[in-house]
Amino acid sequence: MRTRSETPELPDRGAPEGGVRAAIVDSPGAEPRLGSVVLPARPAGSTLLAVLAAPLNPLDLAIASGTFHSARHESPYVPGSECVGVVLDSDRHAPGDLVYAECHASPATPGAFAARLLVADEDVLPLPDGLDPVKAAAVGNSGTAAYLPLVEHAGLRPGETVLVLGATGAVGQLAVQVAHRAGAGRVVGVARDHAALERLLALGADAVVAVRAEEGADELAARLLTAAGPVDVVLDGLYGAPLEAALRVCAPQARVVNIGNPAGATARIPAGLLRGKRLTLSGFAGLHTPLRDKQAALTWLWTALADGLHVAVRTFPLDGLPAAWRAQAASPHAKYVLLPDDASFTRPTRHDRSTRP
Repeated sequence: MRTRSETPELPDRGAPEGGVRAAIVDSPGAEPRLGSVVLPARPAGSTLLAVLAAPLNPLDLAIASGTFHSARHESPYVPGSECVGVVLDSDRHAPGDLVYAECHASPATPGAFAARLLVADEDVLPLPDGLDPVKAAAVGNSGTAAYLPLVEHAGLRPGETVLVLGATGAVGQLAVQVAHRAGAGRVVGVARDHAALERLLALGADAVVAVRAEEGADELAARLLTAAGPVDVVLDGLYGAPLEAALRVCAPQARVVNIGNPAGATARIPAGLLRGKRLTLSGFAGLHTPLRDKQAALTWLWTALADGLHVAVRTFPLDGLPAAWRAQAASPHAKYVLLPDDASFTRPTRHDRSTRP
């Protein structure tokens, strides 16, 4: 339990001397603003990082909205759920090491949208040598939300047909590539944006299907069947009507994993269809998956980056976060990554444990 002196201070405006520049969400539904946070002395069992690259995820917006199913913060806090950074001080990691970190942002625990970050040792993984820190960060949350549901939860087998609902977002683009590289016999991407869908064909999709406004489930299901044939695995990032259509083209014993619901919070699933096809429906939430359970997926993703795994990245400085926040709400077809602009930072030498920020 934190004492009063250990709790991070979140000034209302400006950056007092000794503070760390950070983005702050003042209340549920508020847009982030630029401010500062004063971090406490590093406690045992934690690592202090200089943040190099912090992806902006739909999860960050969902939590800040105050409507997320698993977290709501009434007091000001620093958002940001993951980053790649340089170790400044740690009992476990050498200063100067590049690492990936997951954050559980709250009013008591500032997240990754800041120049400095304190994170628990168990939420830190060393990065492989030679890996681009921005791309490594960009495939963290999004890549594991593609890899784990497909490979571990659905148990994708070589030769199977995969349907990706919501294929043009950051997760969907990676999911198409994961399925292709895992040996899927056919990969079909589904989304609304025609131009973005066409680009999936160069990433490993065998076909794409554009969701049409006011289209019924029967019509969409017919087009899905033409493009994909019977489907063995569905990665559902849409829910609602698109999922209803996808279930109709599932092969017997198909596996369906839901990871999001921008198309609607509910879907009609006929009992006869569920039992008749012996479907398996499950949900995946990275927020509730410990980093240790993601390590194999992250290792695969980081290795794949060196072998041509594609991730579209747009970077922005800390003071550009409000604009990027609004753009993320419109579902961009790229990964937005924050690069905290801290001109005072000098990377410590790898073995100099006396280095302090």
